[in-house]
Amino acid sequence: MADNGLSYATLDHERMTRTGFPEVIFCPGKTDGQIASIAASIANRSPLMLATRASEGAFRAVQAQLPDATYDATARIIAWHREALPKVGSVAVVSAGTSDGPVAAEASVALACMGNHVSEVHDVGIAGLHRVLAHCELLRTANVIVAVAGMDGALPAVIAGLTTKPVIATPTSVGYGASFDGLAALLAMLNACPGGVAVVNIDNGFGAACIASRINHAVAAAAEAPLNAG
Repeated sequence: MADNGLSYATLDHERMTRTGFPEVIFCPGKTDGQIASIAASIANRSPLMLATRASEGAFRAVQAQLPDATYDATARIIAWHREALPKVGSVAVVSAGTSDGPVAAEASVALACMGNHVSEVHDVGIAGLHRVLAHCELLRTANVIVAVAGMDGALPAVIAGLTTKPVIATPTSVGYGASFDGLAALLAMLNACPGGVAVVNIDNGFGAACIASRINHAVAAAAEAPLNAG
């Protein structure tokens, strides 16, 4: 049902029923006051609230209305919950370099809020291939992997060649001039040779989390189905 209480926003309060997670606030382009009012309206109807690409000023405005809200400065995510979603399954978030950390953090924090068990692996880019090889057991047991990389964008293809699990390739805008603010990584990931690689937009850690969460929840539900049937 639409929310007519805000003149500048029409909130989709039925989204949690349809998708398992409420509408998420994308903060750029909105004032701190608008973000806070939207957050309060969502919290009034949903067990949790998430806002991405948020500034500290936006967090302070939200916290004035939702005192229990938290802020992850690296992920730039504001989160609040009256009741946290139970965590299921296993998602691995793997980043190529420390510079890719903010995008990887956005994915990890969003995944945790969406009710997923999350394992993080940092700084295992292909310049030192042994670093990612050391985590093969995790790569082969997680239900889905989010691979975050800038520069040449090769990490997702390497991971996909090591595991049967789906890989959500997430390009970042990290790199020198010819990386074209992440376009080179995006194109490399779109042209990945191994099967099982899906690609989201540049710096879109949240989008990667949405896909990975749905895959993980579907796998976890399927694993529980025989138990429930018995």
